[in-house]
Amino acid sequence: MQLEDTYRPLLVETSADLLVVISGCSGGGKSTLLAELARRGHAVYEEAGRQVVKEQLHIGGNGLAWSDAGKFDELTISRTMHNMISAARTGRVAFFDRGIVDQVAGCDEAGLALPDYLRAAAGLFRCHRLVFLAPPWPEIFRNDEERRHSFEDAAASYAPLRAAYEALGYETVELPKVSPRERAAFVLERLGQG
Repeated sequence: MQLEDTYRPLLVETSADLLVVISGCSGGGKSTLLAELARRGHAVYEEAGRQVVKEQLHIGGNGLAWSDAGKFDELTISRTMHNMISAARTGRVAFFDRGIVDQVAGCDEAGLALPDYLRAAAGLFRCHRLVFLAPPWPEIFRNDEERRHSFEDAAASYAPLRAAYEALGYETVELPKVSPRERAAFVLERLGQG
């Protein structure tokens, strides 16, 4: 079998229980938690949106949420699907900084039209039934080159994001406001990995 033959979107369906999403409020400590999980030897995938922003800024592209939201959504959902397929190929538990539902919910909140095929991706590319949500945490929120919105804007997205995951049948679990080590232990324990 050729390596390219192992790249099959259907793998995600049979591996959903291995694909764990860490979502929630922007600036709520998701990346720090994922760094701790990686330190413990777990596979982690960075937030597709931040990757796309870095790449677009580097090449002078306009596939940015603040320049061309439609192109940005297409790029981030495509990147997330690719990451999920790549993770499914390994047969190991993998953690994701956000998922396709985040991108769909963001479009809905902003009142942006999303093509049906991108909306369908949220139903086809499912992850573990437990989705961990980082709540708004003003004490640790920081802006940077890719995170240009205010804490208030980030916090306002939390409830709709939770509702979007629950509407698709996921069980949301709010992360406690504790150290990254304690958060990682909490996640692994809830997954039966602790």
